[in-house]
Amino acid sequence: MGTTLLEALNVRVVGSGEKFLVLAHGFGTDQSTWQRILPFFTQNYSVILYDLVCAGSVNPDYFDFRRYTTLDAYVDDLLNILDALRVDRCAYVGHSVSAMIGLLASIRRPELFSKLILIGASPRFLNDKDYHGGFERPDIENVFAAMEANYEAWVNGFAPLAVGADVPAAVREFSRTLFNMRPDITLFVSRTVFNSDLRGILGLVKVPCCIIQTAKDVSVPASVAEYLKTHLGGRSTVEILRTEGHLPHLSAPALLAQVIRRALSR
Repeated sequence: MGTTLLEALNVRVVGSGEKFLVLAHGFGTDQSTWQRILPFFTQNYSVILYDLVCAGSVNPDYFDFRRYTTLDAYVDDLLNILDALRVDRCAYVGHSVSAMIGLLASIRRPELFSKLILIGASPRFLNDKDYHGGFERPDIENVFAAMEANYEAWVNGFAPLAVGADVPAAVREFSRTLFNMRPDITLFVSRTVFNSDLRGILGLVKVPCCIIQTAKDVSVPASVAEYLKTHLGGRSTVEILRTEGHLPHLSAPALLAQVIRRALSR
């Protein structure tokens, strides 16, 4: 990247608190997804926001198809941002794929993270012999085929399913950020995420974690939250939100903010 990483990934620090809080968005969104959560934290924290390199708000020329084949490159970006901002300790909130990015970053640099809050996290989406990830291989291949065949139709079908709750504004918002992404990048990142299996690294995570899961999520079965709690190497708790869907920060922001605040205070 010719520009600095901070510029390329639209890094912002908002708020006046002494403690740092990172809000890291998931697949198909960008940092604007946190806009209804942000006001709950800017008084007590300096909140760090950034866009994943695959987000539609980032110049697609920065997406290196050779580099971003695994989540490790995304971990590099996160750690480089924190180093550039001279952050030596922070709490981290990661949604979906960014929850897993946070776990990997904490293994490399455990002293950097006081707490990890994982929203809609899954170490593996595919079912396995003794593991229920929620998807069979043909299901995933059908999703990829649908994305390739007609991206607009796929977004229009996927967005309401992912949001889950009957919140039309959240569906519109998620559709907007999905349409902002270049379809070939969306497909590439989907393959990376859906083919990831991070079950083997969970025991290496020693930073305390709070796992936040909605009561019903089309992308992540409820059993995955318990799986994470059982296999993470540090102290962890599970919070089940009384709402539906994979994007509670869009569909139930006040409820989610309350749970995040409680988790941070522990």
